[in-house]
Amino acid sequence: MSNHLSARDRMCRMRKFLPHATLLCLATLLAGCNTGGSVYNDVPINKSVGSSTNIASLTAVIESNPSDATAYSTRGIAYGQAGKLDLAVADFNQALQLNPNSYQTYANRALVYRRLGQNDLAVADYTRAINIKPDYDPAYVGRGNIYRQQGNYNAALADFNSVITRDSSDARAFYNRGLIYQAQRQDNQAIEDFATAIGLNPKASAPYIARGISYLAINDPNAAFSDLSMAVNLDRESSVAWANRGLALEMLGKPKDARRNFTRAMSLDNSNKIAREGLSRVGQG
Repeated sequence: MSNHLSARDRMCRMRKFLPHATLLCLATLLAGCNTGGSVYNDVPINKSVGSSTNIASLTAVIESNPSDATAYSTRGIAYGQAGKLDLAVADFNQALQLNPNSYQTYANRALVYRRLGQNDLAVADYTRAINIKPDYDPAYVGRGNIYRQQGNYNAALADFNSVITRDSSDARAFYNRGLIYQAQRQDNQAIEDFATAIGLNPKASAPYIARGISYLAINDPNAAFSDLSMAVNLDRESSVAWANRGLALEMLGKPKDARRNFTRAMSLDNSNKIAREGLSRVGQG
């Protein structure tokens, strides 16, 4: 890309690549971020909770009091964190037999079903939790995320709006609603929601990445570069952040800097389409 092109010309040339940037970013964000973004990952992993020592101690509690629903539910969480998903479901099932009104247990079982790829069962459990406690925000966010991933945007928006109406400080609801607006190419609305999420949780990388993508979509590479720079500072291992930062630099007429970012993205994920196509345009160096 020639440095003699005006910023306007560079943005026009880049426009055709932006949909690819948005789609790849969204696909990656759906899986959650590993650093600084756990608030946006509905299926977090905590190895200490799932340790064999912790599970053994919980088993001892259950053996001494086999009618304790809370003990089964707590061990189910530990099994889930340890990746023993079938055992987690079994414990949650037992807990619900003992206490069928535990909305938290339904929501926790839904998380395990999501990890098992059984989204219909997860939605059913989130709905049960909501029926028991209509203001239980984690169930709305979890169900809304499944609806969003399925492309059922109206149902997802209803869930996220429900949370936002009750609790304007829930960063997850704003972030995920922003992703819906972004997918619908309503980037200005998406930017507003990502900004709110950032204000509520400034240490999470995910909303910076998402807002950076929307800034690229509305041809504001300076703002995109700022957000994506913050994102890579928060999460140095995010191939998506590095690749889209490369796009911003390319739009700004800085091919050498763009090349370094694309190369970094490829080193983290050699299947990153944005980075691969970016390198084909700016050269390998």
